[in-house]
Amino acid sequence: MPHDADPPSSAFEQAMRCIDIIAFALGEAGATLDDVVRTRIYVTDAGAMDEVGRAHREAFGHARPATTGLVTELLDERWLVEIEAEAYVA
Repeated sequence: MPHDADPPSSAFEQAMRCIDIIAFALGEAGATLDDVVRTRIYVTDAGAMDEVGRAHREAFGHARPATTGLVTELLDERWLVEIEAEAYVA
């Protein structure tokens, strides 16, 4: 987050923020969310996976990347979710 601002409060909103960051980075590389072939979702609470999954489906529904979900601790305890993405651009 800019200037170390607090992240959104809900897992869904945090997932959407992660996806916005991913979309920006992809754009810088000449790619889009449709080019994503693999994602990894890290959540601090398994109960948040439904909300995060909904955000993931909204963003990656067309690409349908292979996805792994993991429950873990994150370094910044304010965050409930982190998403990694790998894209392929020919």
